[in-house]
Amino acid sequence: MAESVRTVGAVQLSAGTDVEANVTAALVLVTRAVDGGATYVQTPEYTTYYGSAVGYADAAETVPGPTTRRFGDLARSRGVLVHVGSLLERSSTPGKYFNTSVVLDASGEVVATYRKAHLFDVDVPGEVAFRESDAILAGDEVVTVDALGMTLGLSVCFDLRFPELYRRLALEGATVLCVPSAFAAATGRVHWEVLLRARAIENHAVVVAAARAGSSGSGPATWGHSMIVGPWGEVLAESDAQGEDVILARIDLAEVARRRAQIAVLELRRPDLYLEH
Repeated sequence: MAESVRTVGAVQLSAGTDVEANVTAALVLVTRAVDGGATYVQTPEYTTYYGSAVGYADAAETVPGPTTRRFGDLARSRGVLVHVGSLLERSSTPGKYFNTSVVLDASGEVVATYRKAHLFDVDVPGEVAFRESDAILAGDEVVTVDALGMTLGLSVCFDLRFPELYRRLALEGATVLCVPSAFAAATGRVHWEVLLRARAIENHAVVVAAARAGSSGSGPATWGHSMIVGPWGEVLAESDAQGEDVILARIDLAEVARRRAQIAVLELRRPDLYLEH
């Protein structure tokens, strides 16, 4: 296998309100992905808890904390990169939490954290209404991390609708754009694939999007369809399962460089025309 080629995995979950059950299920599926050859594995948004905000206080934890230790143990024992798509992180503001994405390297240590910047505050009549900001605080940092020869650009779910973030990540060197999600089924059926492929094409980057699937007692029903997309916009892998699943794909980082050389979108930008002054 060429040095630029590696296998990546996306874990699809149907997390609910039982943190222990959610984490245990995720660890089993991450292990399955690693057994399949993946050296980077991503889990969805809200891996540890998906449900009513009344349960956030009990589900929230510190980073590092108990969940990152368990995933870190797996990363270290198998020598792989594990990306916990997001968990509820405690904050110093009473009744408020962060929706935090965490990357653990092959030594089991936390090497990057990203707090979701764009919060899911929407009202589509007859489809979906939700205000994530009622209990979640928005992050204010753009985060990339170098690991296993890749540069990961971190994002979470609703961030997907803001291309400015992904262009910034690409300009900071991201070759793999990470989009762990619990994307609403109401909008996912028409927007999910289009947006993921657009972010890949416009930045000529790999996109890995592990997603939550299914309905819940509280919170919007989620679309699933975890996907891995190549830098030319081609779908390399997609889940058609209604619940838990693992998808794998071989990616070639040399293809990212090749496509960026062919259509140099990062160099041909005209920020003088469209960036705010």
